[in-house]
Amino acid sequence: MTGLCKRCLLRDAMPADYEKYVLGLLRAIRESERAPQAVYRDRLEACKACDQLSMGTCMGCGCLVELKAAYKKEKCPFRRWQ
Repeated sequence: MTGLCKRCLLRDAMPADYEKYVLGLLRAIRESERAPQAVYRDRLEACKACDQLSMGTCMGCGCLVELKAAYKKEKCPFRRWQ
């Protein structure tokens, strides 16, 4: 890889790491705590449009956005989604 991938999700920037680390954590989220799939997709689209996203990490809060966006009660630190 040559340089950092701005505005990329981890699944796009580093697919092997995404499968190794993130998929298992996503699957472990209880259904009662999980955001609906349409909400999750919308949140990720908002994150991809944000200039604070770098290699799947929110530079505002330090989270992996693909995990944070999956939780129903989480919020974006920049109020791009709730």
